[in-house]
Amino acid sequence: MRKIFTLSFLLISLFAFSKKPNGDKELALGKQMYKLEKASWYSTDHFLATYPDKIDSIGGYLSYLGENDYVYSIFFSRNDNYSILARYKFENTPNSVPVSVDTENTIAFENERNLIAIRQDAYKKLVESSDNFFQYYENTSYNFIPIISKSERAVYILTAPRENGYVLIGNDYKLSYNKKNEMVKKKKLHNSLITLPYSDSESEITTTMHSHVISDIIDPTDICTLLLYKEFVDWNQHIVISKDYVSIFEMDKETLLILTRKVWDKMYKK
Repeated sequence: MRKIFTLSFLLISLFAFSKKPNGDKELALGKQMYKLEKASWYSTDHFLATYPDKIDSIGGYLSYLGENDYVYSIFFSRNDNYSILARYKFENTPNSVPVSVDTENTIAFENERNLIAIRQDAYKKLVESSDNFFQYYENTSYNFIPIISKSERAVYILTAPRENGYVLIGNDYKLSYNKKNEMVKKKKLHNSLITLPYSDSESEITTTMHSHVISDIIDPTDICTLLLYKEFVDWNQHIVISKDYVSIFEMDKETLLILTRKVWDKMYKK
């Protein structure tokens, strides 16, 4: 990792008219995944502190977007996956304090059943994998983010650190499903795992970066991870470089700019 000067969006815009991919979809999905994971963080903290007697009964958890942009987090039973131990409701951000916690309506709704089904199938496939498709690294864990929308039905799997002090980019996957909740495709989003420390004692870091081989531009999982840890790191900008394009993500502003590699190289040759 090296120190890179913070780029001005005004300056870049003078060079950015070449044909390039539109990153709006990746940005929107990355922000959605961030909201879901943030809700899972908050609800997990609350659940563990408030319902210690139910911890051994947890079969898993997940979060999803509901009506009016509310975010819901559910913890389902180990013995009956469609039995809900607790259902949290958060404002859109989400805020750290839930709007409500429901422990009485314990039967999973239809949308929750579908999310649980693909989430559990993805978990099973990861655990039982025998083809080395999924990679495991020491001091890490997996986070499962099931998403069902008009355009896709998928489970994104992210690798998270078990220790504080660094951000992990990569070793993430997308499992796609049909309407019967049967997996139809699995895809690696990165070829490796990259470790980025929160700070660097030897230099003042404003930007971090990594390269892409599989995808042309930044992945939604990258955006999700960067937003989750933006409050902990000293840097505020992350750059993804591929063969043909460069993605520049501003974490505080939550904005994404995509340049062609030709334009990027021309800027640095001057």
